Amino acid sequence: MPVPDYQTMMLPVLKVFSDGKEKRNADIYSGIVEYFSLSEDDKRQLLPGGGQPTYQNRSNWATTYLFNAGLLERPQRGIYKISKNGEKLLATDPELISVQTLSDIPQFVKWRGKSNKRKAKPKEAIPTDVSSDTPEETIQSIAQELNEQLASEVLEQLHKMDPYQFEQLIVDVMLAMGYGGSRAEAGKVTQASNDGGIDGVINEDRLGLDTIYLQAKRWEANVGRREIQNFVGALAGHQAHKGVFITTSSFGKNAIEYANTVSQRIILIDGQRLAKLMIDFNIGVSTAETILLKKIDTDYFEA
Repeated sequence: MPVPDYQTMMLPVLKVFSDGKEKRNADIYSGIVEYFSLSEDDKRQLLPGGGQPTYQNRSNWATTYLFNAGLLERPQRGIYKISKNGEKLLATDPELISVQTLSDIPQFVKWRGKSNKRKAKPKEAIPTDVSSDTPEETIQSIAQELNEQLASEVLEQLHKMDPYQFEQLIVDVMLAMGYGGSRAEAGKVTQASNDGGIDGVINEDRLGLDTIYLQAKRWEANVGRREIQNFVGALAGHQAHKGVFITTSSFGKNAIEYANTVSQRIILIDGQRLAKLMIDFNIGVSTAETILLKKIDTDYFEA
C-alpha cells in the first residue's frame, strides 16, 4: 500500500503507546510498519529528495504533533510515553486524529502560533485545509516544480544555440558527469563539416582506456530508427563499442527498440533528460539561493 500521510499516522502512532510503556522512535517505526502492513518496498521508499525513508519522516512528524498537543510526553531525551490527555482521547475511540482535531487543544494552538511566528487568534492559527505533506515534502515538491520550470527554460535556450555550440555543450555535460578529466585532455568536438556521423569524442576515463562517441541533434522532430542506424554505422567505422546519442527532441519507439538490439552500447538522451542533467551538473545554470535544512544532533546532546 502507499505510505500513509503523516496525519493518517497520528492515531496509529498514539495507539503504539496504548500499553502505557515508554518507547523510542524505533519502536514507533515498528508499530507503524505493523499497523499499516508496510512492505519492504514501502519501507525503502525515500522522500523525493532522497535521504530518510518516507514512512519514518511522516512518523516523526506525527509524533512531533502529538507531543506538542500534549497527547505524548517526553520523560527523557529520545523517549516518549502517552500522557493522561492522550489516554483520554484514545478512550473516546476516535476514527481519526488530524491537525484539525488537534486545533481544539489550546496547547497545540499555542505551539503552532509560535512555529508560524505570527500573532493570530487560536482558530485562525490552524487552517482547515492543512496539507497532508510534511514540511520536508512540501519543500521538495516546490523545488521539483521550480526545477521543472527551469528545465523548460533550459530546453528553450538549447533550441536557440547554433549546431557547433550545441555539440560543445554536449561534451561539457559529459565532462561534468565525470568522463575523461578536463576538456583539454579528454573531450573534443569533431569538425561539423566532416564528422562522419560523429559530433564529439570523449575519453571514458582520465587515462583514456576507452572512448565514447557522441552524436548531438538539435532537432524539433522526433529522432527515428534511421538516425540511430546511421550512428551505429559511424561507430562501426571507428571500431567503437560505446556511443551516446543526444537530442533536444525525443526518440521514436522504433529508434529506442533498435538501440536496445545492437551489439554496441548505445545510450539515448532526450531533451527532457538533457535539461535535467544540465541542472544536476550546473551546466548553463547557476545557484540562485541555498537553503540549509538542519536537524538536531542527538550525538552531541548524548555525549
